[in-house]
Amino acid sequence: MQIIDGLQNWWQHQNWLEVIAVVTGLLCVYLAAKNNIWNWPFAIISVSLYLFIFFEARLFADMGLQVYFLCMNIYGWWYWSRASMQVKVPVKQITLKEIWLSAAAITACTFLLGTVLKYTPASFPYLDSFLAACSLVAQVFLARKVLQNWLIWVFVDVVYVGVYLVKGLHLTAAMYAVYVVIAAMGYLDWKKEYKLSSIKN
Repeated sequence: MQIIDGLQNWWQHQNWLEVIAVVTGLLCVYLAAKNNIWNWPFAIISVSLYLFIFFEARLFADMGLQVYFLCMNIYGWWYWSRASMQVKVPVKQITLKEIWLSAAAITACTFLLGTVLKYTPASFPYLDSFLAACSLVAQVFLARKVLQNWLIWVFVDVVYVGVYLVKGLHLTAAMYAVYVVIAAMGYLDWKKEYKLSSIKN
């Protein structure tokens, strides 16, 4: 009985904005893993809500990241829509050039953004900046249908679970834990699709 009362009390203290953001966030990642174009509108709703949630939590790098995600989600929706209804945009492998450019971008972004945020009330300025930088790269790869985007997301999501638990965003932490599983599934599904398309070509 105490467990039920505790759960009811916990649920009553949840932010409904966060609940909606979590539900739409889970839907968008699940649909993306399934290579379904309708992941993008759900993503747009989720990131728009997280703009406000992260501002209140003083996770300013994450807040800024949502603006970028919003733009990339619109771009991703457009990019995936270019293919006909019968032919999907093909999954690609990451190139060596993309790996080096990504590493350089993540390093520079982490240092610059972390240094700026260090002089604000931001929580975890360098860690937050590093995760934001990794997410920037992963989102570009997701929009461009690069297979390895899912591996970056698995890493980022695992770390984010800990960050959000510390910040008291329990629903968001739970969502990111689910993201880890979905991202792993997305990688395996996209890998199969890549191999099938390679055989056909």
